[in-house]
Amino acid sequence: MEKQWYNQTIQEVEDAQKTSLEKGLTTEEVKQRCEKYGANELQAQKKKSTFKKILEQFKDFSIIILIIAAIVSGVVGVAQGEGITDTIVILIVVVVNAIIGVAQENKAEKSLEALQKLSSHATKVIRDGKVDVIPSSNLVPGDIVLIEAGDFISADLRIVESVNLKSQEASLTGESLPVEKMSGVIDKKEVGIGDRTNMLFSSSLITYGRGKAIVVETGMNTEVGKIAKMLNQSEEQETPLQQKLNKLGKTLGIVALVICVLIFLVGLLQKKEPISMFMTAVSLAVAAIPEGLVAVSTIVLAIGVQKMVKRNAIVKKLPAVETLGSSTVICSDKTGTLTQNKMTVKKAFWNNRLVDIEKVEMDHELQQMTYNAILCNDTKILEDGSLAGDPTETALTEMAFNLKFDSSIYEDMPRVAEVPFDSDRKLMTTVHRISDNLYRVYTKGGIDELLKICKGYSLNGNFREDLERYRTQIDEKNELMAKDALRVLAFAYKELDHKPNKEDLENLESDLIFLGMLGMVDPPRQEAKRAVEKCKNAGIKTVMITGDHKATAVAIAKQLGILEDENEAITGVDLENMSDEDLIKNVRKYSVYARVSPEHKVRIVKAWQANGEIVAMTGDGVNDSPALKTANIGCAMGNVGTEVAKEAADVILTDDNFATIVSAVEEGRRIYDNILKVIQFLISSNVGEIIVLFFATLLTPLLAKWFGIENQTLIEVLLPIHILWVNLVTDSLPALALAFDPANSDIMNRKPLKPSQGVFTKGMTFRIIYQGAMVGILTLIAFMLGLATTKSPIGNLSLDESKIQVGQTMAFLTLSIVELVHIFNIRDNKKSIFKRNIFNNMKLILAIIVSLMLVLIIVLIPALRDIFNIPVLPAENIVQVVILVLAPIVIVEIFKLLKINTAKDE
Repeated sequence: MEKQWYNQTIQEVEDAQKTSLEKGLTTEEVKQRCEKYGANELQAQKKKSTFKKILEQFKDFSIIILIIAAIVSGVVGVAQGEGITDTIVILIVVVVNAIIGVAQENKAEKSLEALQKLSSHATKVIRDGKVDVIPSSNLVPGDIVLIEAGDFISADLRIVESVNLKSQEASLTGESLPVEKMSGVIDKKEVGIGDRTNMLFSSSLITYGRGKAIVVETGMNTEVGKIAKMLNQSEEQETPLQQKLNKLGKTLGIVALVICVLIFLVGLLQKKEPISMFMTAVSLAVAAIPEGLVAVSTIVLAIGVQKMVKRNAIVKKLPAVETLGSSTVICSDKTGTLTQNKMTVKKAFWNNRLVDIEKVEMDHELQQMTYNAILCNDTKILEDGSLAGDPTETALTEMAFNLKFDSSIYEDMPRVAEVPFDSDRKLMTTVHRISDNLYRVYTKGGIDELLKICKGYSLNGNFREDLERYRTQIDEKNELMAKDALRVLAFAYKELDHKPNKEDLENLESDLIFLGMLGMVDPPRQEAKRAVEKCKNAGIKTVMITGDHKATAVAIAKQLGILEDENEAITGVDLENMSDEDLIKNVRKYSVYARVSPEHKVRIVKAWQANGEIVAMTGDGVNDSPALKTANIGCAMGNVGTEVAKEAADVILTDDNFATIVSAVEEGRRIYDNILKVIQFLISSNVGEIIVLFFATLLTPLLAKWFGIENQTLIEVLLPIHILWVNLVTDSLPALALAFDPANSDIMNRKPLKPSQGVFTKGMTFRIIYQGAMVGILTLIAFMLGLATTKSPIGNLSLDESKIQVGQTMAFLTLSIVELVHIFNIRDNKKSIFKRNIFNNMKLILAIIVSLMLVLIIVLIPALRDIFNIPVLPAENIVQVVILVLAPIVIVEIFKLLKINTAKDE
């Protein structure tokens, strides 16, 4: 087995890379290696061409049916000399749908490109024996890199020199605390990334110390690059909406074909012209498929996407919003997602009491401990007032500032000597000048190490020597803080009457006076706690997946309300010993996964999916990326999120806030509810049209007999252009305006829809059938009233033709306006329209007014009347139309009152 870089000595690595620690690579060597290894960049996934994006818009089954209907309609229209008006109208809808879909994908890509802060990172290297600063993308294997606090690591490095070096690797391992680094050899063969302490990895940040290292891997060969390769192996998931609309399209297509064949055969039995019956069958196909549904659904989603941007989320693909609304499980990374990725002091122990830091009252011991915290500390205060340095030390400095200490303390008590921290001693000591004859020594470190060098302790302003007796209290409080996953530091001091010399420094850490302890943690986001509670109410399971330690993960999860029992938490080691079958069987038992690898995260997501759940995954690190891609929907953090995570995700949360995911779930549910309203509205209209055409064809002989029509072949309730106008213009504008309907107040207090639940639930099917029948019957009544009330010919038309045209006009107007009235019934299937604010969606009101005006324009403009074969109606017929179009309000209100409207809902 080939030796890993961490198993090799410094000399072995130097020889393997053919480089020099003193002089680095030469310019010629760099050039050759650039040609061999390429730029130090991750390979971006190949973007889809615009042509491919356009083609993908035409894969939908209902779109295919529409295109076939358009072609058939055009061929028959040309054969009969009637033109291709119907074909053009259908194709316009199909093309508009494709344009909207492609435009949204392109817009999302541009938003992401703007969001990505394309690397302005630079690296200090030794080349040709000189120190030089180069763009990180120009690094090659064998480069000698000089490292100091604040540096961003852009390649995988083997450390050759290390002075108090610490690296923040949260984006790769999920571990929130910096890792101490060294230059020695690691003998163990199998070592996890988090334990390779002589290596620095691409995407990590140096928080403390300095060092020198050799570049050993660049670009896609780094640990980050290996994860990026895993992303390309993940299959894209089809969203629930895509599945349901495809299923709906297939259902409607089959229904359309069956009805077409049936009507065609019935017409032939009635000895009607085959061409005429074929056109009637095509009209039925057009009626059976809601042409506007795909376009309107796409636009509804696009509007939702724009609203999501205002809620701090960039959606890369339209159906992703709806998928969030269908989510049943949210798997979230801990560090930086559920927590702030910022250490914060939470508790203080001094004078034999443990107190929350917000409730402390200043006294001698606390004052000295705070001096110690801020002075025995290497945090840098930047010009803008922000803090830079080790997260633990910045937390101590921030605590001091919150307790009203300010930066003048650095001038009042200047540092004159120090003993730097190292991992063997686990201590750091600084000496500060108070006056000419008074110097104070401050030491901080691990509790056990610190107590060994203390001679006593300070209690209520008095020095005590019985430290062993006090030790019981110290250990007890230390254990309490550890149970809360707090990282504990202890503090001590002593005073000198002179500035320490070299001999004094060797014995500086002795005879100290113990002051107390501070406990700190990477705290949970407060808004995340509220969001988790909201998820519970919404029936959504929140799962924490982290690379951090189990105790820390459990403590944070308890604070957030993610778990109650510690048995709900397991580690990556437990997962390793569990087969995929066992994980799938037991996955519901666990709410917290600690010390896990990227592969574990993918297994967890897949286990939930195998249980039929729709999984959303949130995260910001490189280590989250494979799971982000595998999940039904991945949500990456926009600010601290790595480029690899953003590339893998479906949604980018620009404010890095877990709570935004819950807002996205809420928005997704609202959009899905509104799409269901659109489907109910459009399909009930189409069912009405089918009923009209179907029964009019079956009842043609009876209609001819009842109303004295000699030429029964003339009987056609609605022309194809009428149906297309209703489906594409009259219905589509109000349906589109439904996208702006506000969410119901209880939207986040109901369980998620079952992933297996299709669009046509029992309740939805019942409403579509009875409301469609209502629309169809009212339209047929209008047609028959037109036939019955026409007693004389109109213009040059025969009496039969006049009767048919008046009947068609009344049917067309009734169908068009009934839909505009009926949409108010559909906005809420439970509440009466008289009990809700019908004006809380002014865009809908405007759409209804515009649609009504478009209908009236056809009636009032002679040229349009000729195209639509519409005569001017007598006043008597207009009154009849008004009565008929108001009937749906009465009918549906009765159904709501008797609770029949929702009787079939589960």
